Amino acid sequence: MVAATGCRISLSFAAPRLLIPASTARAFATASAFFPDIDKVRYEGPSSRNPLAFKQYAEDEVVAGRTMKEWLRFSIAYWHTWRGNGGDIFGLDGTINRPWEDRALSEMDMALRRVDVNAEFCEKVGAPYYCFHDLDVRPEGATQAESDANFDIVAERLGEVQAASGLKLLWGTANLFTPRRYMNGAATNPDPAVFARAAASVKKCLEVTHRLGGENYVLWGGREGYQSILNTNVRLELDNLARFLSMVAEHKHKVGFRGPLLLEPKPREPMAHQYDYDAATVLGFLRQYGLQDEFALNLEANHGTLAGHTGEHETAMAAAFGKLGSIDANRNEAMLGWDTDMFPNDVGLATYIMDVVLKQGGLAPGGLNFDAKVRRESTDVEDLFIGHINGMDTYARGLRNAARMQAEGTMGALVDERYAGYERTALGRKIVGGRTSLEELAALVADEPEPQQRSAKVELYESIFLATMQE
Repeated sequence: MVAATGCRISLSFAAPRLLIPASTARAFATASAFFPDIDKVRYEGPSSRNPLAFKQYAEDEVVAGRTMKEWLRFSIAYWHTWRGNGGDIFGLDGTINRPWEDRALSEMDMALRRVDVNAEFCEKVGAPYYCFHDLDVRPEGATQAESDANFDIVAERLGEVQAASGLKLLWGTANLFTPRRYMNGAATNPDPAVFARAAASVKKCLEVTHRLGGENYVLWGGREGYQSILNTNVRLELDNLARFLSMVAEHKHKVGFRGPLLLEPKPREPMAHQYDYDAATVLGFLRQYGLQDEFALNLEANHGTLAGHTGEHETAMAAAFGKLGSIDANRNEAMLGWDTDMFPNDVGLATYIMDVVLKQGGLAPGGLNFDAKVRRESTDVEDLFIGHINGMDTYARGLRNAARMQAEGTMGALVDERYAGYERTALGRKIVGGRTSLEELAALVADEPEPQQRSAKVELYESIFLATMQE
């Protein structure tokens, strides 16, 4: 039932009827060896040439006062890792056939089997967290109630596996972009019935995330935008999006979920224009609607690239306002025009991101989630391991570099000196303190000579940065 009162809408739904026997939830309770030919990944050091060993990531190594495991908080993305088939926009049927996938099994039995596959993979690769969309883990039902019942069955198994293995849920999110009902958006859909269906999905997914001890909840508005401005009421759609997010925050507090709510910016794809264009746009949107205290950001470097920025820019913008909540770690193929979600291997980007993470005292309760997939041409099971190993090594190296750079202090001292005038001079202190005006400043400089030219020393900063990465 949906009841509207003014600008606020409250939702209530009847308890779902369990449409699948609960005993099915234990069909795969006994863990089996889905990766019998691959041992637990170990640290062998930089000289190793074993593609199934870490060269940089030593989870118990202490860097800047914490272990690598504590700083990096790696997470496996359920969607790419277990639901990806190697498809792309020129070959949707895909190229990948996994040995654990069995078409003779029901959708529910396969969903439960993937829970065990995920747990074994996470244990072998040493990732303490995983993330999911609701549609990644549960079969879609004919009704919302049936989908919710399916979710409950899989959530029971997920909880059992987490308790047995120590695996944890970094975040959950509802898929509000794949089902046909969302072709015109979810919270920004022109049809109130679709808005309500999206609300029901988020309600359930937030509750399941809470039930599983999830540490964050993410919302990505893949279809919250438009294809044509001609048929779009932009202000109504933005207002409705804000109303939707307000309800999510309200329900978070109602159910007692204490983790952050995170919005994930992206400028386009699948919509031509998405309202959550980039970090700055989302921060402005939150402030416009008074939601800035309820939400932070989950950033993806690849989305920054699509917005005409860099991963470094997006990270700096979010951190500058205390809103860097979590990171989807990946990279983009520069020769292609879409969101390629490749495993990260840019040590420079990883170094900058970890420099920001160190400065803010860590990402917790967020983490580094590998929103990345093997290439269409990479169809062996071991490719999954190698891709994640490469990504984990990249960010471990970035962590070491950032910690070394901060310990040396040269870069930080140069930045402080560059802006020292705002602290050391009376003029600077008045500007920063908001104790001056255009009239006063104009009078002050009226008869003054041209300010002294000061080099930005870009090459010097780059030299220091590159020297850090070469050690």
